[in-house]
Amino acid sequence: MKDLQNYLDYLKYNKNYSEKTIVNYEIDIKNYFSYLEQECLNYKEVEYEDLMGLFQHFESLKLSSKSIRRHISSLKGFYKYLNSMGIVNGNPFNYVSLPKKEIKLPRYLTYDELLEIFNDLEIKTNYDLRDRLIIELLYATGVRVSELVNIKIEDIILANQSIKVFGKGSKERFVYYNDVCKEILDSYLKIYPIINKKNSNYLLLNQKGEQLTTAGISYILNQIIKKISFNKHITPHMLRHSFATHLLNNGCDLLTVGELLGHSSISTTGIYTHVTLDHIKDVYYKSHPRGR
Repeated sequence: MKDLQNYLDYLKYNKNYSEKTIVNYEIDIKNYFSYLEQECLNYKEVEYEDLMGLFQHFESLKLSSKSIRRHISSLKGFYKYLNSMGIVNGNPFNYVSLPKKEIKLPRYLTYDELLEIFNDLEIKTNYDLRDRLIIELLYATGVRVSELVNIKIEDIILANQSIKVFGKGSKERFVYYNDVCKEILDSYLKIYPIINKKNSNYLLLNQKGEQLTTAGISYILNQIIKKISFNKHITPHMLRHSFATHLLNNGCDLLTVGELLGHSSISTTGIYTHVTLDHIKDVYYKSHPRGR
């Protein structure tokens, strides 16, 4: 359908949305079109009253509350675009209430758990060193795994221990790494020419000398956990959550943490306050003379 394709092209070329986001938008809008077909409705003529059965349709697709919220957001954006192009009058989704957002507390590792991982990691080969750098960077900078794999050598500013990364919507920001991470990075850069078999400019390379993928990072983490017999499954995002939680627990303000994480809204960073409040409560009970 021409209007949908034009909208997807607009998201790609004008809004710089990622391929994954665009695919999700397309799925959401096509699910909506299947609802319109059932109800014999034309998308150009839809009014708010026509959407009364939409949530039942979403439920029939067994969509979660989070997925429904995303669908509504996708459709609101679609109609905003149609309205701006003069294809429709108004936006019926401006009046649609979103289902209550489910709050899932982020899973993170304690500092002692991270120390256990770092202490048990043996560096015997060049790729062991690369794997150690992966964990150090994820924890030191809090970057998303998609940002991590796209770091290029030219993005690293050794003089002030910072890295330029490109987040959602190609938004540029700088993250920083500590002295422990610097030591591992410096060692890795010395052997980098050996593993860089294809003259790549990406920092993290696989054994063929090609850019590591996000799936490759997850595989490496799984292999590390098996090798050191750690009793928890860890993901790149858990290390990002650990970064944020530990900063807040040690007195960093929410705004700064949000900037380092690349959040566009402080409310996104606010989920970590639920975790840190539990920490504060524990410290209170352990520290107050009367305890509990």
